[in-house]
Amino acid sequence: MTHRTAITVVLLLVSAQLLAAQTIDEWQLRVRNEVGNQRIEVALIIVEQRLANAPEDLEAHGWRGRLLAWRGHWSEAEDEFKLVLETFPNDTEILTALADAFLWQENYFEALRTLDQARKIAPSDPEILARRARVLALLGRTREARSEYQQTLQFDSQNKDGRAGLASLRISEDIDFFNYANAGQTQGASLSSRWNQRWTTVFGVNTYQRFGQHAVKLVASGSLHVTRQDWVSVGSAVANGQSVVPTSEAFVEYGHGFRIDNRWIHGLESSYQQHWFWYRGAHVLTLNTSQVVYLPHGWTWSLNVTGARTGFAGTPVDWTPSGWSKLGVPLYRRVTGNLFFAVGSENFSQIDQIGHFSAHATGGGLRYQFAARQDINGYAARQDRSQGQIDTSFGLSYGIHF
Repeated sequence: MTHRTAITVVLLLVSAQLLAAQTIDEWQLRVRNEVGNQRIEVALIIVEQRLANAPEDLEAHGWRGRLLAWRGHWSEAEDEFKLVLETFPNDTEILTALADAFLWQENYFEALRTLDQARKIAPSDPEILARRARVLALLGRTREARSEYQQTLQFDSQNKDGRAGLASLRISEDIDFFNYANAGQTQGASLSSRWNQRWTTVFGVNTYQRFGQHAVKLVASGSLHVTRQDWVSVGSAVANGQSVVPTSEAFVEYGHGFRIDNRWIHGLESSYQQHWFWYRGAHVLTLNTSQVVYLPHGWTWSLNVTGARTGFAGTPVDWTPSGWSKLGVPLYRRVTGNLFFAVGSENFSQIDQIGHFSAHATGGGLRYQFAARQDINGYAARQDRSQGQIDTSFGLSYGIHF
């Protein structure tokens, strides 16, 4: 081969590579244009033609997965994404696309697992953080979701999902049936607002109809996320001069979240709270510790222990222990349930639940996420007290995030 011939061959090879590159760029540009014009079927035909000519082109497989997912063919889309991830396991764009496919199938646990993997690779990517926050909210893990939204806004202050997750409204209705008195009712409404990545406020109002009396209580609290894992909350409440609820309250809480990479435990939230209640002729101080353990497959276990220091006019001060445990169980896609058991389960917000009596309570609840930002919670419980007194409770609440 002459020197001139060799140069010609090299030039031809380089030209062929350039043409191939231009061809690749051309088909991707055509696909993007068709997607931008919402012609998904046409874009899919272009990708199928590309794969017919270059079946090993992983970029084309990734596009095929996206287009199939947008058409609702989620199982086929999963196969395409997993094929790409076999060669490029750290491709966060494909990981988030796979998570979206799981999310659209309401397979929230697989979506969260996939986003956890993407988050380890790109911990400051606001798109990954926002998606993860959305999935956490759908799983009912509200506190974690808020923390993730805060992280989203920290890296992208204009992120629409992060800003949309700044506020939530919840309204509720509770009914108590007593075997020794007329039924009691409670209505509530609360608005939670996150002002930035550190500050969150909650304002609420509750109305009570118990034992022939009517009371209204106003509640306000604020939380400061000192770090990503630590928070401090303070709050107070005031009520009109009835005897069924405290005339005033105050509380302070400190909490810390632990991220645990363990086969059996995925995370832990631990908090300590002091709560003061002032009634007419009585005062109560509660010391409370709460633990929430996040288990595999979306299960949770909560444990709460309280020591209450009660004092009544003309009687000595006394300490009373109480506590409860709750197991949260995913049932089916948008439905989660819980079972709980409590001993000495006074909540000290109502006058009939303080004093010297023994009690145990059992119950359960269901949560249905019927839309991306809306849910309904319901519960039923029975509390058996000393002296044969029974309190059967039912409650229903509706929440919306905006």
